[in-house]
Amino acid sequence: MIIKTELDKKYKEIELHVCNEDVTDKVKEIVGELHEIFDESLQGVDEKGNRCQLRPAEIVSFYSEGQRVIALGGREKYIVQNKLYELEEEFGKSLFIRISKSEIVNVKKIKSLDMSITGTIRVVMKNDYETYVSRRNVARIKERLAKSTEREAAANMKGGRK
Repeated sequence: MIIKTELDKKYKEIELHVCNEDVTDKVKEIVGELHEIFDESLQGVDEKGNRCQLRPAEIVSFYSEGQRVIALGGREKYIVQNKLYELEEEFGKSLFIRISKSEIVNVKKIKSLDMSITGTIRVVMKNDYETYVSRRNVARIKERLAKSTEREAAANMKGGRK
C-alpha cells in the first residue's frame, strides 16, 4: 500500500482517493473504514443529560443495560436510541463484532484476548474495560480475528506498508 500526501492550494478541502486496478476485498474494506471514520455519526446522551454526536470509530463497546443501549467511549458512557442489532447491522461489517447477546465491541479497540479460561475468551479493551465472549460467539470471534491476521500478513507480503 502506498500512501501519498499532496499539498496544493487548488484543494479547498481534504480529498481521499483509493486507487487500484480492480475492486478487491481490500479496496472495499478500506473504503468502508473511511466511511465509518468520516461519515458516520450517532446521537447519544451523556450522563449529565447533554446530547452528543458520537463517532462509531471512537466507541469501545455498545451493550444493553436493562431496556437501554449504552455506548462506551474511552471512559464515558452514553445512552443511544438505537437497538443493539441495528448498531451491529450499521457498523458491524468491519468495525464491530458481536461477543454476546447483549454486547458488540470495536475490534480496533481490542488490546488483548485471554483464552486461558476454558471455553470462553476474556477481552481487554484499550481503555482497560474488560468483558467476555459468550460461548456461542467464541468460534465467530476466533474466525474474524484469524481473517484479520491473514489480511494483514498478505498486505505485508505484497510489499509491506510504505
